[in-house]
Amino acid sequence: MTEQEHLLARLRQSAWRIRRYALRMGEVQGQGYIGQALGWADVLAVAYAHALKLRPAEPEWEGRDRFLLSHGHYAIAHYAALIEAGTIAEEELETYGSDDSRLPMSGMATYTPGMEISGGSLGQGLPIAVGMALALRHKGNPAFVYNSMSDGELDEGSTWEAAMGAAHHRLANLVCLVDINNQQADGPSGKVLGFEPLADKWAAFGWHVQRVDGNDLAAVLRAFDGARHLAEPRPRVILFDTLMGKGVPFLEQREKNHFIRVDPPEWQQALQILDQTQPEEAVQ
Repeated sequence: MTEQEHLLARLRQSAWRIRRYALRMGEVQGQGYIGQALGWADVLAVAYAHALKLRPAEPEWEGRDRFLLSHGHYAIAHYAALIEAGTIAEEELETYGSDDSRLPMSGMATYTPGMEISGGSLGQGLPIAVGMALALRHKGNPAFVYNSMSDGELDEGSTWEAAMGAAHHRLANLVCLVDINNQQADGPSGKVLGFEPLADKWAAFGWHVQRVDGNDLAAVLRAFDGARHLAEPRPRVILFDTLMGKGVPFLEQREKNHFIRVDPPEWQQALQILDQTQPEEAVQ
């Protein structure tokens, strides 16, 4: 097995575990943003098992890369990634959404180690990321800022103001990750407010743009590496086309996947389906 093949095998295992952790948390409450967690798992696996410079046991280490969860309702996915990374203990997933839990249903920085901002009021993450990237550059800190956001946030004017500011300041330490799953609370994203041609728009704002299949681990890996090592002094955006509910066919096929309520037996059914697709362990 080549080094690249070994890395991809390891990432497939990470993505599978992230999906499984998310389903187990969803079962605790019987509902949640599971469609997003399953669809975004491959991106989070590459981020937390490969791309981000972190010390899992020291989530406030000054040299860390910052990962901002602008779409705070994706918290269940982020918690799963933090469990995979070792920042949060697996046992804590049983407390998801409960009183006094460190894992509330929407991401809050005051509660959860590894959660950089309290996201959820959409359109705020990228402006904060721009400020962080500027501050790190002024301090001489080489860390990167990754802003994870939804396609629904493209409706927000603050997103595009921040995009313009990032290009103006040539923030080469800023990477924006956009989940293009074409669903939001009010319906298909493209029908609520059309955003295509999206790659052209980001390019016109002065960003380096990549658009890839967000559920193709090899493509996701290349995109992260390309963004990290780009020589051009400008911000980078990766547009990921993803499938809501990825990995669990009966959830993939649901017409409305933005917020899922699943009957109790279906949680175990989903886990059993996922278990049947468990990747082989990476071997040297």
